[in-house]
Amino acid sequence: MKPRQHYFRAGRAVLALTILSVIAAAPAAADTAVSTAEKFRMLDANHDGYLDRSEVKRFRGYARAFDEADENRDGRLDPDEFIKAESIYQRLEAAEYVGDTVITAKVKAALLKEPQLDSLDVSVATYRRRVLLSGFVDDPKQRAKAVRVASSIEGVVGVENNILVK
Repeated sequence: MKPRQHYFRAGRAVLALTILSVIAAAPAAADTAVSTAEKFRMLDANHDGYLDRSEVKRFRGYARAFDEADENRDGRLDPDEFIKAESIYQRLEAAEYVGDTVITAKVKAALLKEPQLDSLDVSVATYRRRVLLSGFVDDPKQRAKAVRVASSIEGVVGVENNILVK
């Protein structure tokens, strides 16, 4: 078999697998709609067919999604408005995750730029703009420097220092 034919065959196999995965995911989309409706029923504590702010207050950051989805501005979400609110809320959560990823990358890059810091032994994780530093450094000065560097990055609201001195 010629190398070119091998690539075409591999390409067709990848295409077939992609199509199969899309088909397999289609029922999952229907399941999501059912789970959204079920979630609405579970949250509707007073069973009036609407959700008010008190019924969704346990979800951090849901107020923004609630306000955007409340199209008729009655302070309640009907099932259709709730679907919209869920979509908005999921986008906000995804954006927060991406923001955390960007902060992690910026902190790691800044640590790598520090000449007196062995930053390869320092791990960085970010959750809701709070940075967790962990790992090992050679002395307390490096430990303090890592915290200063992480704190200086735009968007960081706090740094938890779990770095240990070797």
